[in-house]
Amino acid sequence: MRILPLAVAACAAVSLTACNSPADKAAEAKADSLEAQAAASPNEAQEKSLNAQADAIEQQAGNADGGATTANTPDTSPSK
Repeated sequence: MRILPLAVAACAAVSLTACNSPADKAAEAKADSLEAQAAASPNEAQEKSLNAQADAIEQQAGNADGGATTANTPDTSPSK
């Protein structure tokens, strides 16, 4: 019966590794950069386009692990 807790701990460690993958971090950094550009843009159309690009990058990164993580799923509600 001691094997079960060890197996659960191993699965948890693997899940945490997927959450912090280098690809996920790179995608998040790129999306953050696009969002910063959008916030600085005086053009509303450009702002929406940059935010849409950032959302797409975040969505792809969120789905890269088959949906095992949802913490980085972007808010897809329209900009106000």
